[in-house]
Amino acid sequence: MAERLTKQSAWAERWPAPAKLNLMLRIIGQREDGYHLLQTVFQFVDLCDWLTFHPAENGEIRLLKTISGVAEADDLTVRAAKLLKAETGCDLGVCIEVEKNLPMGGGLGGGSSDAATTLVVLNALWGLNLPKEKLLTMGLLLGADVPVFIYGYSSWGEGVGEKLGKIIIPEQWLVIIKPDCHVETKEIFSAKDLTRNSKSITMLGFIGGEHQNDCLQVVCGRYPLVKEALQELSEFSEARLTGTGACVFAQFDSYDAAAEAYHKLKNKWLAYLVKGVNESPLFAKLNVYHFNIVN
Repeated sequence: MAERLTKQSAWAERWPAPAKLNLMLRIIGQREDGYHLLQTVFQFVDLCDWLTFHPAENGEIRLLKTISGVAEADDLTVRAAKLLKAETGCDLGVCIEVEKNLPMGGGLGGGSSDAATTLVVLNALWGLNLPKEKLLTMGLLLGADVPVFIYGYSSWGEGVGEKLGKIIIPEQWLVIIKPDCHVETKEIFSAKDLTRNSKSITMLGFIGGEHQNDCLQVVCGRYPLVKEALQELSEFSEARLTGTGACVFAQFDSYDAAAEAYHKLKNKWLAYLVKGVNESPLFAKLNVYHFNIVN
């Protein structure tokens, strides 16, 4: 039987912040405030950043070590912790240690996932006991991708990505390639030639094979390395773009097939051999330890 995780021992734990893939991304409209209305499908993979939370005196929120190119005040984990304090009046502090494994600018949701893990875990460690619905609302204030990591399951997403419903997806092996470029999401979503009027589909449509990404043409036109990565990965299995990229991915029916592709590609590309999972590794860990971190 798994050992019960207490709040005291949880302070010493390393908490996963998993990557996500957009298995489909359709832009079906645009709101008056400029945000795009989407239909998308999220699935987690077992590639993670790892966060450790250390108690801090005087109510301070700080990073143990800053991430290159990101000011501490702009780091999403710091912003998440400060938002949690502001919303609850909590006077406790934390020093956040981040082991960064997810590439930045890749469309895997690394910063958003770090923020979600911060909200979920500190909600318990600080004894705040906010319900998941409240954390989802707070997560959306930090970014459109944050809520799915708080939701914790493979999801059919609508709205700006915050309207989530559970979907069961085959947990296949995948190869992900991160081209050596940083795609700016704002640049892609502001492009004049971006498709913004795709027809809505149903979940059955996606399951039946409708998994286009409306950002694909724009991204490939601006980032030749993304186009090249798609072409080379497609020699092994159907290759797709996740979100606005830069990462591309392909699903495989077996580990051996995925491993063969990975080993042939990894000498040229930054590549990852991973497994798709329907339950977030964060919540899988919480469940193993019977640690009810959100109501």
